[in-house]
Amino acid sequence: MILNKETFKSDFKKKLMNLYAVDVKEASKLHKYFALGALVKEYASEKWMNTNKQYSKDEEKQVYYFSMEFLIGRLLGSNLLNLGIREVCAEALKELDINLNELEEVENDAGLGNGGLGRLAACFLDSMASLGIPGHGCGIRYDYGLFEQKIVNGYQVEIPDNWLRNGNVWEVKKIDKAVIVKFGGNARPVFINDRLTFLHENYEPVLAVPYDTPVIGYKNNTVNTLRLWSAETVDKDFDLTSFSNGEYTKAVEHKYSIESISQVLYPDDSREEGKILRLKQQYFFVSAGIQSIIRRYKNSGKPLTQLDESIAIHINDTHPSMAVAELMRILVDEEELSWDDAWRVTVNTMAYTNHTILAEALEKWPIKMFSTLLPRVYMIIEEIDRRFREELKARYNDGKKVEDMAIISNGSIKMAYLAIVGSHSVNGVAKLHTEILKNEELANFYNFYPDKFNNKTNGITHRRWLLNANPELSDLITDTIGTKWIKTPTKLVELLAYSKNSRFQRQVRDVKKNNKVKFAKFVKEKYGLDINPDSIFDVQVKRLHAYKRQVMNVFHIMDLYYRLKENPNLDIVPRTFFFGAKAAPGYYLAKQTIKLINTVADKINNDPAINGKIKVLFLENYSVSLAEKIIPCADVSEQISTTTKEASGTGNMKFMMNGAVTIATLDGANVEMRDAVGDENIVIFGMNKEEVLSYERNKNYRSIDYYNSDQRLRRILDSLIDGSLGVPPVEFSDIHKALLANNDEFFVLRDFDSYVKAQNEIDRLYRNEAKWNEMCVNNIAHSGIFSSDNTITEYSKDIWRTRRVNIRL
Repeated sequence: MILNKETFKSDFKKKLMNLYAVDVKEASKLHKYFALGALVKEYASEKWMNTNKQYSKDEEKQVYYFSMEFLIGRLLGSNLLNLGIREVCAEALKELDINLNELEEVENDAGLGNGGLGRLAACFLDSMASLGIPGHGCGIRYDYGLFEQKIVNGYQVEIPDNWLRNGNVWEVKKIDKAVIVKFGGNARPVFINDRLTFLHENYEPVLAVPYDTPVIGYKNNTVNTLRLWSAETVDKDFDLTSFSNGEYTKAVEHKYSIESISQVLYPDDSREEGKILRLKQQYFFVSAGIQSIIRRYKNSGKPLTQLDESIAIHINDTHPSMAVAELMRILVDEEELSWDDAWRVTVNTMAYTNHTILAEALEKWPIKMFSTLLPRVYMIIEEIDRRFREELKARYNDGKKVEDMAIISNGSIKMAYLAIVGSHSVNGVAKLHTEILKNEELANFYNFYPDKFNNKTNGITHRRWLLNANPELSDLITDTIGTKWIKTPTKLVELLAYSKNSRFQRQVRDVKKNNKVKFAKFVKEKYGLDINPDSIFDVQVKRLHAYKRQVMNVFHIMDLYYRLKENPNLDIVPRTFFFGAKAAPGYYLAKQTIKLINTVADKINNDPAINGKIKVLFLENYSVSLAEKIIPCADVSEQISTTTKEASGTGNMKFMMNGAVTIATLDGANVEMRDAVGDENIVIFGMNKEEVLSYERNKNYRSIDYYNSDQRLRRILDSLIDGSLGVPPVEFSDIHKALLANNDEFFVLRDFDSYVKAQNEIDRLYRNEAKWNEMCVNNIAHSGIFSSDNTITEYSKDIWRTRRVNIRL
C-alpha cells in the first residue's frame, strides 16, 4: 500500500473529528488509538472486499480453521506492518506529537485464548493471509477472556478479563449473517415423500451473530477473515411484565442465560453446569460456522455432493470435533443427501489436528448429558459409531479391540475418536509427537487408517515474533543479508556465514543488551524491582502445568540459593529468573506452584547476603503483548517439560528466533530444534523417550529413592514443609505430597541432577562471549524452518489441497 505522510495526517484528523468531534490536541490516547485503528481498518477494507470477491469469482477452494482459541494479541502493530505503512504512520504521528508505541499500549490483548493452542491458530491465520491461501478462522467472540491474573501475597487471584470494555475497533458485526443454533428438545422421526427424516422439536433457539475481523496478509493485498460468533436471544431479551412487577432479575434471566454461551473462555467445569456450558460452547460455534459455510457454498450453485472440492474444514484439537456430526446432520436432514454421499463428503472435507497425548485433554462427554442437550447430533454419532464398529468387526474379530476403538463406549462419547473416524487427515504437531500417536496412544487407529496419519510440525509467524517484536534485530538481519528473509524465512540460514564474525556477533549482543535494558526499565516501573541487565535473563513463560515442570526450575533456583548462602563468594554469572504463567482456576497444584515461585522470589530478592547474584520475578498476567517484551531480551529459554508430554511447543521457536539459547529435554519440537542447530548450540538434559515410556510401562519409578540419595533434593523438599521458607509448614504440603507420596508423576526428581548439570553448563558457556554469541547467531539462522509459513505450505499442499492466490486490485 502506498501512503504518504500528508495524506495520512489528513485522514487521521478527519477520523478523529468524525468519530469524536475533537481535534488532535483535545483527543485522549484512547480516542487517538480508536481513530487510528478505524483508519487502518478502512485502509484494509477495499483489499478485504476484493479478496472475498476474487475467491468467489475464481471458485477458489477455501479453508475454514475451527478453533476454540485464537490468541491474536494486539492487532494495531501487526496490521500496520502487514499493510506496509508502519514507518510512514509512525513518522506522521510523530509530527502530530503522538507516539505510536504509546497508542499500541492502549490496545487490550484480545481475550480469545489461553496458551499455545490459540497462539498457533493466530499464527496460522497470519501465514494463510501472507501466503495468499484462502483460509479463515471460526471461533467464539468471548465477552471475557480466561481471566486477568493478579498476584496478591504471592497467590494468583483471578478477576474478569473485560477486554471489550472499550469496544473492539477491528471487528464488524454482521447481524444479517446470523443463524439459529438449537439446543435440547427432541428429534422425532417422520416420513416425508417416503424418506425418513427427523424433526427437531421443543428446542431452545439461540441466535449466533458473527463478528468479522480482517486478517491482513503481509504486503500482498490479501485480507482473509476471522469470524467469531456471539450468542444472543432470538426474540425478546427483556421481560417487561416481570420488570414492572419488580422482578428485575427475572426480567433479564433468559437474556443472560443465552449470552452465557459466549461469555467466558473455558468456564470452570468442576461442576455439571460448567460442563454443560462448555459443551454448549463447542456446539454453538461449530453449528453456526458450518451453517454459514453451507449457506455461502449454496450461493455458488454447485451441488453439495461436491462440497469437499471447494471447502476444507480443519478441526484444531478435539473441541470442534462435533463438526463431523453437525455437517452430517445438515447434509442428511436438511439437504437430503444419502448417508453414504454425506459421509464421503464429510470425511473428505474434514481434517483433524491432535495436540496432546494427555488423557485429560482428550475430551469425553457423558452420553446422558450429550443426548439431552443435542438429541439429533447424538443420534448421528450413534450411527457413525455403529457403522464404524461394523468395519472393525469385519477386520479384527476382536471384541475388546472393537470396544477400545469405539466412539461411544463405557457411557461416554470420545470426541478425538469421532474426529479421527470422520476426517481424511489426522496430524500430530511435531515428529516425536506424531510417532507417539502412531506407535503408542493411537496405535490402533494408525494400524486401521495408516494413510490418514501425518506430521505437521508447528510454527510461528516471524512477522509478529521477529519483525514486529524485535525491530532492532530485524533491521540488523536485513542490513546483513537483505530483505528476502521476510518473505522467505528459510533465508535466515544465510546468517550462518556471519556466525563467527566478531563484528556481527557484537551487534547481535548489543541488540540483546538494549532489549534487556528496556525490559529492566519496564520491570522497575511495574514491580519496583531493580534487575541487572548484565545478568543472564533466564525465562520460563508458558501455561502452568505439572508436566511443564516449573517446579523443577524453582528447585534449581532454591539449590543455587542454598549454595550461595553457604558460600556468598560462589563464582557464578549473575542470573535473573523470570516466570510467567496462568494456572487454571480449578488447578490447585498449579496455583500452589505460583505461590512457591513468589515465596522463593521474596526470600531471595530480599536477602542481602547473596549480593544480588540471583533474582527471581514472576511476571503477572502473562499475555501475547508481554511475551513480545520478554522474548526479545531472553538469554536462556526454559523448555523443560517431561519428555513425551509436550506435543510441540511454540514458545521454544519464538525464543530461538530471537537469539536465546535453549535448555531443553528431547520433547516435542525441541528434538527438531536440536537436529537443526546441532548439539553444540542447544543444552539438552533429562530422560529420553524410551526411558520415560519404560518407567510408565513397568511402573518401577520410585521418587523416594532420589529423595533419599540426593542431599540437595532432601533439603529442598524438606524446606517445603518445615517452615524455613517463611510460610506455614502446610503451605506447600500438596507439592511435597505430589512429588513423594504420589510418586512424582512427571519425573521431576529423576531429571533434577541432569538439569542442574545443564544449568552449570549454561553458566560455563555464557562466560565465553564469542562462543555464546555464535550459539545465538546459529539459533537465529536456523529458526526460519520453524516459521508457520512453512507449516501452512505443508497443510495447504498435503491436507487442504488449496492453492496460493494473487489478489488483483
